[in-house]
Amino acid sequence: MSCPKILVLFYGYGSIVELAKRCAEGAKEVTDEVKIVRVPEYFPEELIKKFNINLEVVKDIPEATLSDLEWADGIIMGSPGRFGNMAGQLKMFLDQTGALWRKGALYGKPVGFFTEASTIHGGHESTILAMANYAYHHGMIIVPPGYGIKEVSATNTGGGPYGATHLGSKKELDDNETAIARFLGRRVAEVAKKLRCD
Repeated sequence: MSCPKILVLFYGYGSIVELAKRCAEGAKEVTDEVKIVRVPEYFPEELIKKFNINLEVVKDIPEATLSDLEWADGIIMGSPGRFGNMAGQLKMFLDQTGALWRKGALYGKPVGFFTEASTIHGGHESTILAMANYAYHHGMIIVPPGYGIKEVSATNTGGGPYGATHLGSKKELDDNETAIARFLGRRVAEVAKKLRCD
């Protein structure tokens, strides 16, 4: 079995799916043990229809379980921004991690974050900081991209020192956003390897 084992956990259906895949590609430069999982959709059927949520986009990605979090040596977590916060579905999933917290199952695991918002000031950083609150309480080690690659300084769309991001008003990830997401995935995997693999 390869070490480290990296989990890419996300909620969403648009460009957040592409960000998750780019983060996974970066992690795969370090390890072949990379798993992408999605948070279950907690909206009732009438809201899924009302908001035109396209479940087909993620039908081939397995739903996340709490055991996935225990399995991982490192985690890369993502959510679209919702008024400067993570989506309620990811929060609901993370709110179920009390038993993992009690036994220290996530303690010391490295974690990085990714998000997307429709405007440049739509809450990219605050969404990442909101997700990070869970990491603090679990005693995880937060691994940001910082300014580790030139694309972080060069971008005027998504991506920054806090995490990989996408400016959602553009449909496709641009080259800088893609490079930052891959870098984040690779960096989390590299830190996990140093911390958790003998």
